[in-house]
Amino acid sequence: MSNFKQVCFIGLGYIGLPTASVVASCGTPVIGVDINKSIVDTVNRGEIHIIEPGLQDAVQNVVSSGMLKASCIPVTSDAYIIVVPTPFTHNHEPDISYVRAATISLLSLLKEGDLYIIESTSPIGTTEKMADLIFKERPELIGKISIAYCPERVLPGNVLFELVNNDRVIGGIDHEATERAVVFYSSFVKGTLHRTNSKTAEMCKLTENSSRDVQIAFANELSIICDKAGIDVWELIALANKHPRVKILQPGCGVGGHCIAVDPYFITADFPREARIIAQARETNNYKAFWCAEKIINSMLKFEMEHRKRPVVAFMGLSFKPDIDDLRESPALYIVQKVMQHGDYEFLVVEPNIHEHSLYKLTEPKKACNRADIIVFLVAHRDFHGLLFDKDKTILDFCGVVVNS
Repeated sequence: MSNFKQVCFIGLGYIGLPTASVVASCGTPVIGVDINKSIVDTVNRGEIHIIEPGLQDAVQNVVSSGMLKASCIPVTSDAYIIVVPTPFTHNHEPDISYVRAATISLLSLLKEGDLYIIESTSPIGTTEKMADLIFKERPELIGKISIAYCPERVLPGNVLFELVNNDRVIGGIDHEATERAVVFYSSFVKGTLHRTNSKTAEMCKLTENSSRDVQIAFANELSIICDKAGIDVWELIALANKHPRVKILQPGCGVGGHCIAVDPYFITADFPREARIIAQARETNNYKAFWCAEKIINSMLKFEMEHRKRPVVAFMGLSFKPDIDDLRESPALYIVQKVMQHGDYEFLVVEPNIHEHSLYKLTEPKKACNRADIIVFLVAHRDFHGLLFDKDKTILDFCGVVVNS
């Protein structure tokens, strides 16, 4: 039980709902707010709208006990946690309008002693901008409320465990705000809480994912070079990693999700001349998806020339990473869309982690492998490991499914 009588989460998405359920399970009453009434109704039934191991039971337990309630509008609480999307525009400029809208919705509710925390990935200085917004409209709250930033750093598929056990970086707009936020996270986090200021905490989140983007770009660049040189990239990386100080990641068909594929732009937008390696890594990872699509199209044309018929093509995976249902910024989805524009072929789309897709009819993995002439592995789902297929089929393995089976 924390010393907060009630906590209000603004946003019940992939991070907001799991975090709200964890806080509620630790004995603090939680109000979860979302502008989507369907999500609100789903949560109030004790059900979930996303796939995450253990989340269904967690939500059902805290809803049935009355510790978690969902609403379309925020209510007076002691702490307000902003967990809304922060997308980017078509020009890769950060869009913090959702954070701003969430903050505005709280202006009439804030009172002396309250805690306001942004968890949404944000450009540097966002927390200070929201503080300025709050104090401009409510100047009597200056020095009376605590404002801080604390980014999530969890892995989809293991969110409930990592919310509790991972370290957290907490940065307030002043020392008192940092300490107040530490008290809140201490109520449910077992990992170490690292204190800093809000701008450093914001940059820390962006740095973590930009670093990973750069490392993935190196692996993806190697895969393109090796393909041209006639070298097995999987063998190459395995051998290079025998060096005690080398740890090259595995290549894929690009980078997706709402973290690694997005966060680097929050740096490059503000520091376009300085963030050269970060920008190049983004270009490389975006290009890898285009390269994969071209590779598939060329294989289709080659098959057609050799066999005098159009091939049946199976796309194995749509999500942005293995074993999840999240399609946000998915390079696999981009590849499927681009290849399908090429002509009137028979395409089979396989994604075992979702029940249906608005654009594509989904096919069961084994059936797709049996039916297809060209099998394209885009995502290394566990369901794909060990699949059997005839040797005469063309296999395009962009994520190491075959070599690691």
